[in-house]
Amino acid sequence: MNGPHEGTVAAQRAPMNIGEAASRSGVSAKMVRHYESLGLLPEVHRTDSGYRQYSDAEVHTLRFIKRARELGFSMAEIGELVGLWQNRRRTSASVKRVAQKHADELAQRIDAMLAMQRTLQHLIHCCHGDGRPDCPILDDLAGTP
Repeated sequence: MNGPHEGTVAAQRAPMNIGEAASRSGVSAKMVRHYESLGLLPEVHRTDSGYRQYSDAEVHTLRFIKRARELGFSMAEIGELVGLWQNRRRTSASVKRVAQKHADELAQRIDAMLAMQRTLQHLIHCCHGDGRPDCPILDDLAGTP
């Protein structure tokens, strides 16, 4: 894989198995295989007996993917970001566009969640929370006035 994260051959460690790559990247082996199946990682070298062998470059890519997931990027967005990260001819405007779109979507989701929270707080305030059977929370959920 050619990318800005790839070191010199001399700096590369010996290939590692999926468990070690998972441990070094902080990503579970199951997710490593999942990311590979999605094409976020290139197909890695396999031993004659079929075991995957990972290099430092793949571990670095896994860390990149993990950080992008922590920031809430979708798999499609992560795929685009990995491609941009590996493309030395990319423009930062392309990267900024992806990040800005995601930030805008997060802002919309936050606004919607805050509205939900305000509604719930109002309903909780209106509920007596005692032994009576009438409950404005259930009434609202049922759509009754």
